Amino acid sequence: MDAIRMTYPTAVVLQALERGHRYGFDISQATNLRRGTVYPILRRLDEAGLVTSHCEDPEQHRDEGRPPRKYYRLTGSATPLLERARE
Repeated sequence: MDAIRMTYPTAVVLQALERGHRYGFDISQATNLRRGTVYPILRRLDEAGLVTSHCEDPEQHRDEGRPPRKYYRLTGSATPLLERARE
């Protein structure tokens, strides 16, 4: 967790995940952060074990005519970082 630097964008991404936003584009819209900011933060959080991620069923995005989504969820390990994000 120490590898994650608490910046304003990291804090708002964590708070968006806490509020139930689950995929990058949705988080980007909820936070008004660019996707080029959101996705690297999500990748770092995933690599640090602070979120889990999974890709949706390929048939779903094909049927809906859109790119595939990768869904994220906070882990229990994220609790201390989330508390810092709230400050």
